[in-house]
Amino acid sequence: MESECPALLTPINLRGVSLRNRVVISPLQEYAAKADGGALDFHFVHLGRFALGGAGLVFTEALAVGEKARLTYSDLGIWDDRHIAPLARIAEFLQTQGAAAGAQLVHGGRKASVQRPWHGYEPLGDVDVSARCENPWQTMAPSALAAMEDWPVPTEMTVDDCKRAVEQFAMGARRAAKAGFDVLNVHGAHGYLIHSFLSPVSNQRTDCYGGDLRGRMRFAIEVADAVRSEWPADRPIFYRLSCVDDVVGGWTLDDTLVLSKFLKDLGIDVIDASSRGLGRRGTP
Repeated sequence: MESECPALLTPINLRGVSLRNRVVISPLQEYAAKADGGALDFHFVHLGRFALGGAGLVFTEALAVGEKARLTYSDLGIWDDRHIAPLARIAEFLQTQGAAAGAQLVHGGRKASVQRPWHGYEPLGDVDVSARCENPWQTMAPSALAAMEDWPVPTEMTVDDCKRAVEQFAMGARRAAKAGFDVLNVHGAHGYLIHSFLSPVSNQRTDCYGGDLRGRMRFAIEVADAVRSEWPADRPIFYRLSCVDDVVGGWTLDDTLVLSKFLKDLGIDVIDASSRGLGRRGTP
């Protein structure tokens, strides 16, 4: 008698996209891009090998939706039309090898403007200017609260800043669709911009983007609505969330359940569940 195939290896359909199995390669930051944010042969080979290995869905690393939305000078971007062609080359190759091609969008928020990991992964400073001509840039967040002790204080975003950031996510989704990706993933976790709006630890606003749970969810909800409007109806969207902050007074699993219902109603298909990340990196 033949044994049943493990569920991990069985196909699954998400909207109009069929995955040959449920092996998903998560976004893996490689810090290998040049300062213009464009994908290189390195990224083509790095991602292509996962498709050759049989994965059902392969995500790019997080693609910054704005030049100042990236974490480091070596992050991939999707803030300009010039980024489309090299990403399209990657997406097409993944698909020819039987894998679905996924793209993740990110805005680093108050965790942007940092060094590469091997340079310390701390905020850019004088040593980076003198050694590599890498000037720091002003970060932004829902409230003027540093991500960690001794880190630069971000600019508190105005309502217009919030609208522009939402539009950046929307344009990132549009470019990812033009590049031919099958699946989109919105990075709303790990202390980056969306997460920092959700958590009462990092969002101390009293306007429409803060205050109670509904106010703190507003930015995340507007991003979901905006990307869904730019993303083809027959292609799925994942939304990565830090489902718990694991700090006193922080975002909770109950909050995640409330937000997830809103996201489902807006056409988000999968919650990509993670945790923590408001402070030092590292997710258990």
